[in-house]
Amino acid sequence: MLKKLFKSFRSPLRRAQTKSTPQVLSSSQHPIKRSEISRYAISVVERLQQAGYQAYLVGGCVRDLLLDIDPKDFDVATSATPEQVRAEFRNARIIGRRFKLVHVHFGREIIETATFRANHPQDDEEEDSHLSSRNESGRILRDNVYGTLEDDAQRRDFTINALYYDPVTERILDYANGAHDIHNHLVRLIGDPTQRYQEDPVRMLRAVRFAAKLDFDIEKHSAAPIYKLAPLLAGVPAARLFDEVLKLFLSGYAIYTYELLVDYGLYGQLFPASAAALKQNPDYTDTLIRNALGNTDLRIQQGKTVTPAFLFAALLWPALPARVIRLQERGMPPIPAMQEAAHELISEQVQRIAVPKRFTLPIREIWDMQERLPRRSGKRADLLLENPRFRAGYDFLLLRESAGEQTGGLGDWWTDYQDANDSERRGMIRDLSSKDEGPNAPRKRRRSGSKRKRSGADGAAQPAAD
Repeated sequence: MLKKLFKSFRSPLRRAQTKSTPQVLSSSQHPIKRSEISRYAISVVERLQQAGYQAYLVGGCVRDLLLDIDPKDFDVATSATPEQVRAEFRNARIIGRRFKLVHVHFGREIIETATFRANHPQDDEEEDSHLSSRNESGRILRDNVYGTLEDDAQRRDFTINALYYDPVTERILDYANGAHDIHNHLVRLIGDPTQRYQEDPVRMLRAVRFAAKLDFDIEKHSAAPIYKLAPLLAGVPAARLFDEVLKLFLSGYAIYTYELLVDYGLYGQLFPASAAALKQNPDYTDTLIRNALGNTDLRIQQGKTVTPAFLFAALLWPALPARVIRLQERGMPPIPAMQEAAHELISEQVQRIAVPKRFTLPIREIWDMQERLPRRSGKRADLLLENPRFRAGYDFLLLRESAGEQTGGLGDWWTDYQDANDSERRGMIRDLSSKDEGPNAPRKRRRSGSKRKRSGADGAAQPAAD
């Protein structure tokens, strides 16, 4: 596919900046066909051009089409302002404050349309505070400074995203030699990498995400500052980091993403407690996380749903047991110790990544189930089976065992119990009671009082409450 892209042109010497005159690729020099593109996206571009504006398909959709990947969506860049775009489409809505753009609705499909942006002046006195501003570290807080097509190409983050496709002429405008980097499987920042990361530290995460998704390498100059600048992520709003983490781990290439995050020192900025556990107990922690992410990737490939609650439960779990043990050593019973440690760990984590309560509650329930699953005597096993969080807790138990945790065959027991009939289940409970009352079991104190001794199929004394 990419051989056609380079059949009739040679890229000049690579530089990490845009050109005022783009490389123009005609329809014979690239593999993109109009039939591969959303008809609604083409309609938006054509209508804006007919109204006298410049308009192109831009960014990831162009990149993916060149790589023979089906784009998830199609974005349009135009010289029209958001208000002018809105005036052209009755089915359009202006959204955003930090980055104002327009969503043009066609049923369930949305064509995101953005006005050409310009770079921000370095001197705050030159800036209109109502249009754009930076914080003291250089991070851009608002981004509504409009510019030309050339300006827009200059301010884009990576060369592979600075490609503009005109479906009318079927030409690609390449301002940053992005086609060359696609051919060489490189993720390269436009401009000075340190400055671009300071403008928006999330670009470090985006570099990792594109490298993992496309199986590209991060170009050496773009990769060099990441480890040193990773702490800048602490200044990114926690809600934005939550969205970025979902993109990182729920797109089908989570294991490679995790490896890159660890290598570049970014994982510890996102999950500090988990990163500490990775240092203290590397084999177990790394195996559990990899197994969880591998299962996540497999489910996505199979078209199955994945809940962020299970993902975050797995990523944070290695940091939990030590906290539980510390609380138990202070005299707290197992289940309250689990609940208190979980509350403490999640409270710390949401300061870094704003995991919504609709996910933190299931996380705590999954962890709480790990303390309850070993308690199976009497009617407890059946009550646990009826718990709406049982399946997630059971799957999490198997995940822990896959990482080497010794649970005395608890996972196999619950697997068999789910498949057994009522009679077989009663037998399994009796077997547990027999083991508890074997010759090496500790002698139980006889209860005083006039309560009837329990009699029935299990023949065992009622166990103490949790």
